[in-house]
Amino acid sequence: MDQQTKLPLQPRMEEGKALVIAGVQGRYSKATIGDIPKLWELFDSCFKEIKKRVGGVTYGVCYNARHDEFDYLAGVEVPTKGDVPSNFQSIEIPAHRYAVFPHYGPVQALAQTYERIMFEWLPGSGYKVVGADFERYSADFDVDKGTGSVEVWIPIEAESA
Repeated sequence: MDQQTKLPLQPRMEEGKALVIAGVQGRYSKATIGDIPKLWELFDSCFKEIKKRVGGVTYGVCYNARHDEFDYLAGVEVPTKGDVPSNFQSIEIPAHRYAVFPHYGPVQALAQTYERIMFEWLPGSGYKVVGADFERYSADFDVDKGTGSVEVWIPIEAESA
């Protein structure tokens, strides 16, 4: 049993600010989720063209989920939608309350973290997911070495009785 599966899911709750994330995007399904690293490679090759970046954090945003497919945007925060270069996509994420989960282990195991959140934590939590969730990678994150930190931010609101 690895370290990830031993740890209890204990999120911290955060009031997240509104964000504009600019980057590159693709549409994925359970069958093609393994192609997301290629999207990150593309992003790594061109993100310096986004001149007005906020901080050194990067984001992997999951949105437009339907019929077992979702859009995924690898990106960085920019001050406003007007700061997004024309050759990049963007998403505006409104301010929201989030359940924030640390991810331990290799980035390739993120799917297991999401499964644990959605199938172990969420059903008994009293919350429902409302909007785009995202992965937040620390400025010192190194995918090759697996160092730095990754958090999964899930937008939540209380389930109505």
